[in-house]
Amino acid sequence: MARDGIALTPSQRTAWLRLIRTDNVGPQTFRQLVSREGSAEAAVDALPGLLKRSNTAARTPSIAEAEDEIAGTERLGARFVGSGEPDYPPLLRYISGAPPLVAIAGGTNLDWWHAVAIVGARNASTAGQKFAQMLAIDLGEAGYTVVSGLARGIDTAAHKAALRTGTVAVLAGGLNHIYPHENIALAHHIVENGGALLTEMPLGWEPRARDFPRRNRLVSGLSLGTVVVEAAKRSGSLITARLALEQNREVFAVPGSPLDPRAEGGNALIQQGAKLITGAADIIETLREADPSRSSLFEPDWLPENDGLEAAPPSNDERARLIDALSFTPIPVDDVIRSTGIAIGRVQTLLLELDLEGRVEWSSGQLVALRP
Repeated sequence: MARDGIALTPSQRTAWLRLIRTDNVGPQTFRQLVSREGSAEAAVDALPGLLKRSNTAARTPSIAEAEDEIAGTERLGARFVGSGEPDYPPLLRYISGAPPLVAIAGGTNLDWWHAVAIVGARNASTAGQKFAQMLAIDLGEAGYTVVSGLARGIDTAAHKAALRTGTVAVLAGGLNHIYPHENIALAHHIVENGGALLTEMPLGWEPRARDFPRRNRLVSGLSLGTVVVEAAKRSGSLITARLALEQNREVFAVPGSPLDPRAEGGNALIQQGAKLITGAADIIETLREADPSRSSLFEPDWLPENDGLEAAPPSNDERARLIDALSFTPIPVDDVIRSTGIAIGRVQTLLLELDLEGRVEWSSGQLVALRP
């Protein structure tokens, strides 16, 4: 998991894919398993024992299945990139729950360090789409890569305007399931013009409603800042803005008429402290103060330490105490350790087991809670 820019070997890439595609293994659990066992290969080997202890029937893909997905991705002209490899999007490394592997088509010459997300309403007004286009053009000419989610409306307008200078479309499904269907041609144009398509989802995955918030954390995580052009009071764009704040990134909003429901979300963000913008210059001025190559600007993705892991498995009493200490309200793992008095290594083992059972969930800041 070291971030030293070393490429994975083919066998390592296969093991990483097998581990992250295992049922109930998300980015946090992946990192805990690798930190605990020392490598993805060792983690895959250790899974049967952990699953047996937790009485869980989670399935791990076979080597052949993982190799087939890698080959299928390569046939699409794409590649899997691990979080420690040189061409992994650098800003993405610093978000909580960064995907260990992403599939990327294109983007080999993009400036991933200087990226801005432009998001907004799917039913955007003509004026909103025009403004998104102006922002994308001006940001592109200033050297910024434009990131969005390939949705209708504002996303589409931003991608099209940034084709010449470079844009990244983050998908909620697999690379071979572009959504919406009318943007399949746009997706191809993005790659043909030097931009990129990016997803963490498996090949063949058809996006579901709950996959879009998951995608949105990558849209904001790839970017120094997120611009909301038009958004209703309850919308995916506001989820993206909230995630950007949690990731310690800038949030910008375009003001709109109080009479237009599509302006409610952006206006509310401004009231809550988002930076009001009237053009790309406002964004550039704010971001110019930051040097994105200094990782101290961001909270690094948490990797649990291997120190203190104990050979003896936790007892049933310790498991019961830990479950009693958890609730539906997310709390820091350190608080769980202090309140239970259980050694850190044993807490990590118990949380791994509960995670594999699908009984806990993680949120930004390394907070853990029981799954409702």
